[in-house]
Amino acid sequence: MSEYKNAIEISGVTKKYDGFTLDNISFNVPKGSIMGFIGQNGAGKTTTIKLLLNLIRKDSGTIKMLGLDNSEHENEIKAQVSAVFDELPFHEVLNAKQLSIILSDIFECWDRDTFNSYLDRFELPRKKSFKDFSKGMKMKLQIAAALSHGAKLLIMDEATTGLDPVVRNEILDIFMEYLQDENNSILLSSHITTDLEKVADMVTFIDKGKILLTGSKDETVENHAVIKCKKDDYKGIDSEDIVSVRLTDFGAEVMVSDKKKCEKKYSGLVIDNTTLEEIMLFYVRREKKEWK
Repeated sequence: MSEYKNAIEISGVTKKYDGFTLDNISFNVPKGSIMGFIGQNGAGKTTTIKLLLNLIRKDSGTIKMLGLDNSEHENEIKAQVSAVFDELPFHEVLNAKQLSIILSDIFECWDRDTFNSYLDRFELPRKKSFKDFSKGMKMKLQIAAALSHGAKLLIMDEATTGLDPVVRNEILDIFMEYLQDENNSILLSSHITTDLEKVADMVTFIDKGKILLTGSKDETVENHAVIKCKKDDYKGIDSEDIVSVRLTDFGAEVMVSDKKKCEKKYSGLVIDNTTLEEIMLFYVRREKKEWK
């Protein structure tokens, strides 16, 4: 495997369907980081992941994973990548013991001891059929399998959706442990922004097939802010500074993308810090500009 700076490099990728286009998207996942891939359901997250895994073919653009072209070196890449989906991809009549035997034939570096240690940690039974597993148990099983063949890149598609907070925290802790090896990287697709607030280094926002923002999570949150003011005062804020505006019975909440500039420019107004969830909310309504 070649030396590389970014675990994933997507450049100018387009995929057209009837009624939906993934539109010329570009972003990088630096090696050793967790990238939070954020967007509403239907925004294009799963389409992007399917393109990464070569489950569907792009119309244009380039995709590199672990420094290699994802079409030319598909088998070499897939030996080093694990993908975890919202739904269990294993046949429900199987049990964990049988799964380990099957995966040891698929992955050259399959480590049965590592897999068994995760089964113990997650308190997963060896001989119980997957059809009798709860949703949380199925997700833990996928993660145990994903982490047992020396993968350098984890791709998670809505992996924490529908799980209770205790299980979600347990899984997020595992991700942080995995990242202790600086050669490992994670792309974590989710619309649960509170999870990403906890663990992500980087964030990429996608909406209606377009990338709206990509970069450091901390910088993204620090650069954005919400100005809370009367409706009359809001009219005095330059439109170039505004992402979108939520009108309330009491006034206006204005999302701005350059907090420092706006603190100087509108020093008489209340400027509050914001969150990833709030940023996503204001960006997906940017075309309306004003909303309630």
